[in-house]
Amino acid sequence: MTWQTLAFLIVGGGAFFISGKRFHTLYLMMKAQKGKAPKISDFGARIKNALVYVLGQKAVLQKPFVGIAHTAIFWGFIIITIGTLEQFCMTLYSGASFEFIGREPYSILIASQDFFTAFVLFGVLMAAYRRFMNAPKYLTQSSDANYVLLFTGGLMVSIFMMNAFHVLGTNPWFTDSYFISKHIASALAGFGFSEDTNHNLYTLFKWIHMSIVLGFAIYIPGSKHLHIVAAGPNTFLKKLNREKGMTPINFEDETVTQYGASKFTDMSWKDSLDLYSCTECGRCEELCPAWNTDKPLSPKRLIVDLKKNLYRNKELVLAGKLDEVSHVIDDHVTEDVIWACTSCRACEVACPVFIEHTDKIYDIRRNLVMMESKFPAEVQAVFKNMETNASPWAFSPSERANWAQGLDVKTMADVGNAEQLDVLLWVGCAGSYDDRNKSVVKSFVSLLNKAGVKFAILGTEEQCTGDAARRIGNEYLFQTLAKANVETLNRYNVKRIVTACPHCFNTLKNEYGEMGGQYEVFHHSQFIAKMIGEGKLKSTKPINETVTFHDSCYLGRWNNVYAEPRAAIAGIPQVKMVEMRLNHDKGMCCGAGGGRMWMEETIGKRVNVTRSEQAIETGATTVATACPFCITMISDGMKTKDMVDKIKVRDIAELMDETT
Repeated sequence: MTWQTLAFLIVGGGAFFISGKRFHTLYLMMKAQKGKAPKISDFGARIKNALVYVLGQKAVLQKPFVGIAHTAIFWGFIIITIGTLEQFCMTLYSGASFEFIGREPYSILIASQDFFTAFVLFGVLMAAYRRFMNAPKYLTQSSDANYVLLFTGGLMVSIFMMNAFHVLGTNPWFTDSYFISKHIASALAGFGFSEDTNHNLYTLFKWIHMSIVLGFAIYIPGSKHLHIVAAGPNTFLKKLNREKGMTPINFEDETVTQYGASKFTDMSWKDSLDLYSCTECGRCEELCPAWNTDKPLSPKRLIVDLKKNLYRNKELVLAGKLDEVSHVIDDHVTEDVIWACTSCRACEVACPVFIEHTDKIYDIRRNLVMMESKFPAEVQAVFKNMETNASPWAFSPSERANWAQGLDVKTMADVGNAEQLDVLLWVGCAGSYDDRNKSVVKSFVSLLNKAGVKFAILGTEEQCTGDAARRIGNEYLFQTLAKANVETLNRYNVKRIVTACPHCFNTLKNEYGEMGGQYEVFHHSQFIAKMIGEGKLKSTKPINETVTFHDSCYLGRWNNVYAEPRAAIAGIPQVKMVEMRLNHDKGMCCGAGGGRMWMEETIGKRVNVTRSEQAIETGATTVATACPFCITMISDGMKTKDMVDKIKVRDIAELMDETT
């Protein structure tokens, strides 16, 4: 046994033991979590996602500069690791070279490793430039990242030096394959070192190389670069569709005594994997409407603080003292942080490793509301109204269909069975009670009549879908409303629904299935596009307006509906379409989602005012919307900016009705 073999058995064995123990601790932390984990199915699609987003780095490359740097480092490490593994094997046994694969394949392997060593070094320099010379404000300036860049760069330099002195010391048969290292060797030859010295320097740099790798193995489990290990599995386990609903609580299960998340152990193991996967890149923070209007919520900081909470409680978890684990609400994750979220989902769509921030916020809200009765004071009236009036507003349920007087709109009670209809029109609370949004529903009814669509409404039998209650955290109230609506819809044999409210659309489409309601649900923008495509509607009257479209979060980021409303607007004669600086997946929230419509905004700048300013920047004369909350919030924003006389805020149904 050589001294190198013995040394590697001691040093390498010790490093892998410590690293393995630290990873095992992370596994035990995940195992301690009691929350309901997601169901895993469709492995073919998941493997495809892994190939596209992990090996292909698709999400990372959405930002080209840093994406190229990251891809260089990622692929470089994959190729270089083969060479590192060979060094480990040859240190244990000198005859364990990978040359057995054949001279030509081995030459290609050596050449690719030499190329990717330079490629990684290039990526490190790009990342260092971005971090130290041109850092965006959302990028975390952590010493952790600096150390990793330093050691990664050092690792590449050690590989080049190791290869160069290998050439000088032994001149292996594959020297020509070192197409970069051989030039470094030529430069170093000028020092005139002896063959033994060159060989000793080769051994030195080999051990520097291996020591850095072994140091990484120990360092990674406790650093933000844990994402190197966690991001791949997290990507494999991501939700396959853009659309998603909240996880329901089984209130009939008497063994469930904790609603929502009071401690991190109340979350699921997938939540821990999310925390382990965070790269602290800040893409979520860059687009967060709360953070960008000076609220205390940063999606990145939330994930980091939850991970720190998990680590602080490590000893308690390992000792089985789960009752003593600290609350997730602390000096860092405050209640103001949790209530600032508009559930716009910009953070999730932007995240390159598919962390689900909103689910954690929802679970913490559920605990605050249902277990601790802690929520903004103004929400109390909203809950009461939804309980007594089946609406967030304090209007009588008997007034729900008053908007339709004189329009000859049939109710399901008149029709009897939905089989006689093309579609049920779900009006929603805003369309029923809010004067501004009543005109939107009337315009859409006019379009349905022009297109000859057979439809009806539930009228006074319709209740709030419960979206706001659920997202604020009152799951029990949501399920009460949802089950009542499902019972009504199923009694009338409803199969197809259209609504002008994206919040109703999302809830009916993605969440009522868990309550026994399976429906084909259209947003009115989709249905308008459908009627145009079928030749039932056509804009013929010109409007000489410059129009910008504001993307509703629950229509766009939650359900990936972007094309249809724009297509409808673009089809209006003489209309000029312009996009806001932030649009589509990067569009900014109006500030009303996640129950924020019903809460006072007392911290920082108002979200709706910021979004209205972005609309004003375009020079548009009309802001088109497709959501009752958005039309209210943007209209209020225009009032704040004294732009009411210069910029109109109109729903796409109103624009279409005026021009058909």
